[in-house]
Amino acid sequence: MTGNTLTGRAFKYGDSVDTDVIIPARYCTSFKPDELAPHALEDLDPTFVKRVQPGDIIVAGENFGCGSSRENAPIAIKAAGISCVVAKSFARIFYRNSINIGLPILIAPVAVDGIQDGDRLEIDPPTGVIHNQTHKGEWKAAPFPAEIEEIIRAGGLIGYVKQRLVSTGKQG
Repeated sequence: MTGNTLTGRAFKYGDSVDTDVIIPARYCTSFKPDELAPHALEDLDPTFVKRVQPGDIIVAGENFGCGSSRENAPIAIKAAGISCVVAKSFARIFYRNSINIGLPILIAPVAVDGIQDGDRLEIDPPTGVIHNQTHKGEWKAAPFPAEIEEIIRAGGLIGYVKQRLVSTGKQG
């Protein structure tokens, strides 16, 4: 494992968790993380925000983040304390929006099948290693390409662009 290891409890959900239940439309008048976080997943799991702790991990089935293209969805779950999402597959726009805001997301179908709700996980996004500390399982997801890893490490696309501008002497 590298120094970028994430550790947290798994919150497991099924297939086709759409952006309407990740953050209901009635709260999408804001992009402020502190205003979105209290409503994350409230229509799917009303107890989620009361139970989630910083560093926890969402584990889900196929097509996580389907539905509308709202960037509020990954913002809401990241602001609620989620450090990573592991799923069998992601809706493409959710995948890109997550990278844009610096939320690590890993595609790992076999890991999802081996993880139960509440399991303690340790994830190393740069290598793709997912370790289940509760049931001693270990899986490997495809790690991000170096450029995407840099964006996530910078906290998202805006942080990455700012770093690049500073490093090239082109900041305004």
